[in-house]
Amino acid sequence: MGLGHPVDALHRALTSAGVHGMEVIVPSYGSVEVVDAVRQVGGVPVFADIDADTFCLDPAAVEAVVTPRTAAVVPVHQFGHRADMGRISRLAQRWGLAVVEHVEQESSSTETAMRQANAAYLTQRLTDVVTPRIRPGAGHTFLQYVVRVPGNGRPDRDAFARTLRARGVRCRVPVQTPVHRMPLFRRDVWLPETERAANECLALPVDAGMTRRELHRVAAGCNALGGLLQPA
Repeated sequence: MGLGHPVDALHRALTSAGVHGMEVIVPSYGSVEVVDAVRQVGGVPVFADIDADTFCLDPAAVEAVVTPRTAAVVPVHQFGHRADMGRISRLAQRWGLAVVEHVEQESSSTETAMRQANAAYLTQRLTDVVTPRIRPGAGHTFLQYVVRVPGNGRPDRDAFARTLRARGVRCRVPVQTPVHRMPLFRRDVWLPETERAANECLALPVDAGMTRRELHRVAAGCNALGGLLQPA
């Protein structure tokens, strides 16, 4: 299916794809509304792991969970980074699956351009976090600017976030709990990249209206913590 679907159109797209009683492959990383939509139309969510760089569904992980009962796959363009639609579409064609894209949020081209400029500023200046990686040709609108905090996972990431907030830098954990570990949707699956992202990632502000002074404060606050949370 061509363009991405916002949340309020997912039900129609999934119904049209004929997923009732069938399996639908979805990401577990930050996609509660997608999983909920699949269940509401009678589909069975099947979780696949994400790509470590883009946080979008890993096409190889998708193919690994395809069964004769699989009807569709829902690639989510995570944080504004486009999923690998070329590989997923070829995979879907090979297995006879419907593809229902999901876009987290729409924004104007002006807002997108400003966020992209702010993201580029941070990427050039941040030194002690792993900055966003963009798959060649994919494009990224930076609905969220998500970095990885090096160290020992969640304890170090959370300590890093607390210190940043104390210094006046707005930041948030983009995904606290993957969907497959939530009580309502729990599945006994092992998704290593999903778990690692949930433990290491932090979203820094790149809002369209931010000034260079504010962006400098973000970069300086992060860089001042460099080395403090590194593993021994």
